[in-house]
Amino acid sequence: MNILILGGDGYLGWPTAMNLSARGHKVTVVDNYLRRIVSTEEDVEPLFTVPSLHERARLWEAKSGYKVEVMIGDLREWDFVAEVFKASDPEAVMHYAEQPSAPYSMLNRRAADLTLKNNLDVTFNVIMAVHEFCPDAHLVKVGTMGEYGTPNIDIEEGWLEVEHKGRSHKFLYPRQASSLYHTTKIMDTDLLWFYVRTWGIRATDLMQGPVYGLVTDETGDDEKLFPFFSYDELFGTVLNRFAVQAVADYPLTVYGGGGQTRGYLNIKDTLNCVRLSLENPAQPGELRIFNQFVETFSVNQLALMVQRVGKGLGLDVQIENLPNPRVEADEHYYNPAHSGLIELGLEPNYLTDEVLARFMETVLRYKDNIDTHKIFRNVTWK
Repeated sequence: MNILILGGDGYLGWPTAMNLSARGHKVTVVDNYLRRIVSTEEDVEPLFTVPSLHERARLWEAKSGYKVEVMIGDLREWDFVAEVFKASDPEAVMHYAEQPSAPYSMLNRRAADLTLKNNLDVTFNVIMAVHEFCPDAHLVKVGTMGEYGTPNIDIEEGWLEVEHKGRSHKFLYPRQASSLYHTTKIMDTDLLWFYVRTWGIRATDLMQGPVYGLVTDETGDDEKLFPFFSYDELFGTVLNRFAVQAVADYPLTVYGGGGQTRGYLNIKDTLNCVRLSLENPAQPGELRIFNQFVETFSVNQLALMVQRVGKGLGLDVQIENLPNPRVEADEHYYNPAHSGLIELGLEPNYLTDEVLARFMETVLRYKDNIDTHKIFRNVTWK
């Protein structure tokens, strides 16, 4: 297929580009380097320097023989969006192009404003472009399991059958976000659902849990092809942060009691979930929702696993419970369904001690790059 990847410079966007091109798809990536710019502004640069998208594409082609087209620009600008869609003529669109951090969205008014305007404007423009330039194309967007919150009932896969006063109807599963970032993701889902009903576009919304990992089948140990790997409080996902903290002899920062439970997945599983969704498209007029995770862990479980594995690597990993800066329940019921992607053929990569040890050994190679002042910023929701 002709596949357009929006947000192709990010932690997930660039690995997706390599993964899909290696499987014979024609891939175009688009980015405006927002993640790089904000990381520099907030003094939270990644663990290692990441080449530009153009350079990454050259390195990947030299290594693999597969070509990735690159376009740089802001998807909030309609003229650029139109240029991108006309040039790439996509059969499928992978939409990662959003500010991806809950803590950053709660940092201050400026960060909140950027999150709100960027995420909603880009999603709106992408939907408009699909409708105008490629109405038969399949739009896949990465949402988040955080849209659901932590309700005291089972979380279904996107939809809920409701019986009320003798009648029944299927609704989008109720959402209750825990940050402004997650709220913009809810708004994305609502925008998609409106235009699916109104224009009959085909869309898949992937409710993704926190991702961990660094190495993919395409990167191997080639640092120049590694993803944009953050380990700070603003942009680093929890297990990625913990791995770096353990290597840096920095106590693992567990918020509150540590009972917060979420669904996690290896970066390799993200790539496979996205590929399966693209290669098995939704039907016209369908909003298909998958809960994209592999297994659930509490923060305490992750911290204890990192401590145990770290000990085997000669690391003295300490755990520190801090007052929770977020507005969330420390202890809660959490039982989300996630069968859709398994039924499409996902073969999960589970988080074992061996997998975590290999991950931490890779991080150990970059121990001298770690700036501990970047790790904890104490961004408070209130």
